[in-house]
Amino acid sequence: MMYLNNIRKFANILSSPNNILGIEYLKALKKFKSKIQPIAIARYEVGHNDLNYAQNVASSTAIRNILKNDNINSLSSLMPANSYSTLLQKIKMGHVIPDISVFEKQIIYLLRKMDLAEIAELPDVSEGLEVTIKKAANSCNTIVEFLDIAKSKRYTTTRLQRILVYALLGITKKDIALSKKIHPYVRVLGLNSRGKFLISEIAKANPRLEIITSVKRFYDKNSNKNLKAMLDKDIWATDVYTIGYNGISTNNLDFTNKIITL
Repeated sequence: MMYLNNIRKFANILSSPNNILGIEYLKALKKFKSKIQPIAIARYEVGHNDLNYAQNVASSTAIRNILKNDNINSLSSLMPANSYSTLLQKIKMGHVIPDISVFEKQIIYLLRKMDLAEIAELPDVSEGLEVTIKKAANSCNTIVEFLDIAKSKRYTTTRLQRILVYALLGITKKDIALSKKIHPYVRVLGLNSRGKFLISEIAKANPRLEIITSVKRFYDKNSNKNLKAMLDKDIWATDVYTIGYNGISTNNLDFTNKIITL
């Protein structure tokens, strides 16, 4: 709490992405009166968004930047061996999306098509930002150009990038409000034998919690329209993501891909 009593002095702490996430964890622990004891671990060598890397330590931003510039071999010392092997396999298949610029034509098209009222309904758009976004979209052909035109001290690059993703996926303020009102589902992507046991225990302790291990099975038995609306966004996000593939692109992967079992 001492940080909150002197915002000017500790502004750099409160504005750091990892610290913001940590604060949200603390708020959640307090809200649910959890017995979990939080431990702060200092981050050394490289920061959250650093493009440089030190020895075998790199941020995810640096790794994506290396991918974007096709300097793949340098990643072998920056990633676990299994992760690096999987990445090489996905690169060979053309299934790696290094950044949002892969979808820049689709995004600019959508923003030019939308009117001011529609842009204003995108999450994170306020204080007349829709006007700035519309002007930028109407006078650029790339995401880099868009960000150069639209960003300012008030509107950061990160915030603008989130808005671009919202536009691409058709996510509105109403969708965000709905997600905060409903009892959310848990989407299981992969598990081992221990994870299978934990999921069973979680299901017993939380009978109201919807745990999705099969999208098709969920659709067949679910009667909650709000949960279906949220899952539809998940499925649509996957279908849009595959458009960026250099290799074969197919939709409905949420229905055909099975969860990873170790």
